[in-house]
Amino acid sequence: MLRHLAPLLLAASLVHAAELPSNLTAENLPPITPETRASAGRYLESRTAVFHGWLPGTREMLITTRFADTAQVHHVKMPGGARRQLTFGREPIGGLVVQPKLGKAFVFSQDSGGGEAYQLHRFDFADGRSTLLTDGKSRNTSARWSRDGKQLAYTTTRRNGKDNDVHIMDPFAPETDRSVFQVASGGWSVKSWSHDGKKLLLGEYLSINESRLHLLDIASGKAELLTPPGAEKESWAEATFGPDDTFAWALTDRGSEFMRLVRLDFATKEVRMLVKDIPWNIEDFALTADGQRMAIVSNEDGASVLRIIDPQTGAIITQPKLPLGVMGAVSWNANGHEVAFSLNSAKSPTDAWSYDLATAQLTRWTESEIGGLDPAQFSEPEIVRVKSFDGLGVSGFLYRPDAKRWPGKRPCLVNIHGGPEGQSLPVFQGRHNYYLNELGIAIFYPNVRGSDGYGKTFLTLDNGFKREDSVKDIGAFLNALATDERLDAARFAVTGGSYGGYMSTASMVHFGDRLRCGIDVVGVADFLTFLANTSAYRLDLRRVEYGDERDPKMREFLVKISPSTHAAKIRKPLFIVQGKNDPRVPVSVAHSMRDAMKKAGGTVSYLEASDEGHGFAKKPNADFQFLATVEFLRENLLK
Repeated sequence: MLRHLAPLLLAASLVHAAELPSNLTAENLPPITPETRASAGRYLESRTAVFHGWLPGTREMLITTRFADTAQVHHVKMPGGARRQLTFGREPIGGLVVQPKLGKAFVFSQDSGGGEAYQLHRFDFADGRSTLLTDGKSRNTSARWSRDGKQLAYTTTRRNGKDNDVHIMDPFAPETDRSVFQVASGGWSVKSWSHDGKKLLLGEYLSINESRLHLLDIASGKAELLTPPGAEKESWAEATFGPDDTFAWALTDRGSEFMRLVRLDFATKEVRMLVKDIPWNIEDFALTADGQRMAIVSNEDGASVLRIIDPQTGAIITQPKLPLGVMGAVSWNANGHEVAFSLNSAKSPTDAWSYDLATAQLTRWTESEIGGLDPAQFSEPEIVRVKSFDGLGVSGFLYRPDAKRWPGKRPCLVNIHGGPEGQSLPVFQGRHNYYLNELGIAIFYPNVRGSDGYGKTFLTLDNGFKREDSVKDIGAFLNALATDERLDAARFAVTGGSYGGYMSTASMVHFGDRLRCGIDVVGVADFLTFLANTSAYRLDLRRVEYGDERDPKMREFLVKISPSTHAAKIRKPLFIVQGKNDPRVPVSVAHSMRDAMKKAGGTVSYLEASDEGHGFAKKPNADFQFLATVEFLRENLLK
């Protein structure tokens, strides 16, 4: 059968090669038709606007958005005002921090080709110029300005390419850069500066279930462990100094299934819970400059809830009513009564918003373009809850195409999140709305065991030798979806990115009889190749999650569960997408899976970008990937 198909596949490849950009490598992809390009065009033109910070002393803000091919920094002077572009370049901006008080500059991070070797740059408002602050080679992250705006602390792998040492510099005199604390892992980050500029709060990340806080005295270079390990593993996330530098507000799951807001006393190590009656993770908090109010954001069944509290007592001052969606990047204006944030919902892409406590007014600062599409036609998700093979309750979000336009039983694409400690959320579907509106494909986003947001016990249920229990959850979801009278159980497909790519290919191995095809985007298809080649700063962190391949029993297990080991069992078409410069899941992993599929006589399509890393961030590449995926699904799911 494959012999007879060969001429057709060659013809398709030749047609495809004529339109293939030079930075992309493609194998066995169906041609992208003019009809697909035309019908998908509007869906490729939506954009986002992510809030990053207020400009000191003003009611103006900085956001990142994309006008050309990559996300860049823009200045917005007023709600609904023009987005004035400040940075320009071929590479997207990773993040930025605005100089406090003085507001003369901001520091932003940027990598090259998706390699995640982030460099720090200073942008000066006076002349619009950017200055490289770091060495151009190492990975530099978690930049934090001192409260007076005169120093910058950050972590860097400069010393050995592996460990995240803490450095401090005057960003206006980069030659002052100095190491203040050397560490022995890649999981360290800067959390907060003390008010007197003499101390730093540092985070030490060991795994999603275990992290610690340290208090660093900058002058002596000595760090004190504030959260010594107890009988149970505990996680400590965001933290900031209290006004007198004798305590910190922090998020932790100590004594709880969920992340709580606590007050941690430095002298006594006493931990006092401030908000007790929220049975969900508190994911973010922000304090006013005078320390009188705090905004907290909880994740409640995937949706964000904003509350304003008294940081001394934990009493709730108000709970603003916001559109149902997902929030991030919460920050107070210096006026002390207006808090800004990013907000994403099923009907709208990420935009910058603010809430004024004094007037109880909710303001939308940006209204990102959606390609001229009508937001009323965008599907809102419904929650699907099922019992897995062992009785564990798992859930996910199902987006359905319009029943009037697409009557009868519809195909379904199961889209699995990465992490593995990620979480599928009820967010804007962007270009995936094309699947719903133009192809009539339902999309299901599962939250299998190991997902964040459902308690720390749930987080651990896929660790080590329990890895394939999460794959069994997909089987439970497939069983449940097959009974849905509006879904066509004969036309199911699976996709996922990163760890979701592993889940996708593993599902093809175990449930191939129930799937038409699969898509693996930068996925972990071969655990040994992955652990042998992932970036050094990540290796020990990943061993905690997936298992230590140096242990013979674990090594044998990792080989056993790797989809590449079972490529011969995948008898349905598989599409693999990979960035050549990926530091997390190296390109060798994708090659291993592709070659294993070929050797086993399977049907495999492949797309690689020479200027991308862990996912396609540049618009032309992302557009091509999407269009190729549409054609792949037309050919293998819809027919």
